[in-house]
Amino acid sequence: MSHKILVIDDDVPFCEMLKTFLTKKGYIVSNAFSSTEAEQCINEGCYDIVLTDVRLPDSNGLELLKYIKSKCRTAQVILMTGYTEIKTAVNAMKLGAFDYVAKPINPDEILLTIKQALERKASMDSGEVVKPKVKKALISEEVDTDEVELELSYVRGESSVSTQLHEYIDLVAPTNMSVLIIGDSGTGKENIAHSIHLKSKRKDKPYIAVDCGAIPKDLASSEFFGHIKGSFTGAVTDKVGHFEAANGGTIFLDEVGNLSYEVQVQLLRALQERKVKPVGSSNEIDVDIRVIAATNEDLPKAVREGEFREDLYHRLNEFGIVAPRLADRGADILMFAMHFLNESNIELEKKVKKFSSEVECIFLTYDWPGNLREMKNIIKRSVLLTRGEVIEKEVLPQEILVPKSEMISSSNTSLSNDSIEDDLKLFSSRNEEQAIRTALEKVKFNKTKAAQVLGIDRKTLYNKMKLYNIEL
Repeated sequence: MSHKILVIDDDVPFCEMLKTFLTKKGYIVSNAFSSTEAEQCINEGCYDIVLTDVRLPDSNGLELLKYIKSKCRTAQVILMTGYTEIKTAVNAMKLGAFDYVAKPINPDEILLTIKQALERKASMDSGEVVKPKVKKALISEEVDTDEVELELSYVRGESSVSTQLHEYIDLVAPTNMSVLIIGDSGTGKENIAHSIHLKSKRKDKPYIAVDCGAIPKDLASSEFFGHIKGSFTGAVTDKVGHFEAANGGTIFLDEVGNLSYEVQVQLLRALQERKVKPVGSSNEIDVDIRVIAATNEDLPKAVREGEFREDLYHRLNEFGIVAPRLADRGADILMFAMHFLNESNIELEKKVKKFSSEVECIFLTYDWPGNLREMKNIIKRSVLLTRGEVIEKEVLPQEILVPKSEMISSSNTSLSNDSIEDDLKLFSSRNEEQAIRTALEKVKFNKTKAAQVLGIDRKTLYNKMKLYNIEL
């Protein structure tokens, strides 16, 4: 059966070109040139894959992503974005996007991403639990034989923050304590959660990962607790919920801060009583589960503002773990880079052996706003573009080539970096929006300093960011 793909982009020639390319590869492809057209297509029927630009003339990719997920839960959304929009892409993945690919689109890369997305959709349609792919050859030499048998695919690292992280994992894993993992997007929170499960007494029982940000509010009860046939329109068969599926094992609630207040109430009751009732059923089911949650939200702040229940927060946060930013891991950065290099070689069937010393220096000085997820994508792209055995500077995206030490001078020094002003002169006359984005990136998204560079006041900057839908 041919898979259906919807391509959304206001660049008509590009959209038509991508449609022609994918049609030749055997896919059934439709095009939409705006968010409105895309919504009409989605209303007429679901697609297996949706490829959408982040910026559309009548909306943005994030709003469209929410709409797609509310209509077609298993549709796999792939964002097409420039590297200048990395933060937006990371936020989109938090909302349920499968992945993002950088423009200009590389044919081999887009085909590989579509293939992986279809594999994920097939597993979701069949109700299987997708566990992280494990490549034992990629495991750090520090991991002992027992841990290899447990199929741990993370890199332990040798920095002080990595050492403390894994001390905490080893300490809490054998217990039944609920764990709350806090960290920026892309820091590997799910790998930490899975590692805790694999080191626990429940390692031979189910591990169910739930993306709370991708569950529509009206389907949350059914997703978490299941339903019986006929309980609501569309319930054509009985459905086992995530809690019952995880019985005896571990349930991982990713991006738990995105749950609506009503769903939080239901979740709290299930955690307190360890009982769930499928939608439409009068029978309660006992569940024995260990709960691990993760978020990049400021939950204490959400509690203070009444957006997250305090009792649920304390129920989840029996033991807290902070996932460190990649830029704070020192020499471990190169260890992670080699891990992703080997992983990319396997996926792309390449034989790239190492990074040049210049590239290693760039990796060590870059700020990595997208953390491990950004590194993985950059290295996979670099492996794809490398023809020899060494990854050189020339195949890296432009934005990674400016070390963080050169991005901005210290806080007590004015923004005298000539490269910032030179970049802006190139942009300001022909693209105000791009000038604002460039300024924000150069000063690490400090709006006060960006306004200074642009020569405008903060209020004007805020208004223009709102006009161009620039989100931080």
